[in-house]
Amino acid sequence: MSEHPHAVPEVEADAVPAPTHAPGGSADPPGAGSDAPETGDLVIDAALRDLAAAPEDDLDAQIERGEQVQRTLQGRLGDLGG
Repeated sequence: MSEHPHAVPEVEADAVPAPTHAPGGSADPPGAGSDAPETGDLVIDAALRDLAAAPEDDLDAQIERGEQVQRTLQGRLGDLGG
């Protein structure tokens, strides 16, 4: 059987790592944003930390911070264009 060079290997369901934080929140203090990815861009990273710090049970806060991340990303992309 020949494999395609760009084929994605199959993964067993048991091989997928479980989330490292409890569904109700995390052990980190509010605002720590430890689940936020880091890009190396200070402004984007700050927006992502704010989004990660939004309370899981506050949909309005999540939406507001998500929209802020979107505006930040759009601004950065606009900077690249000209």
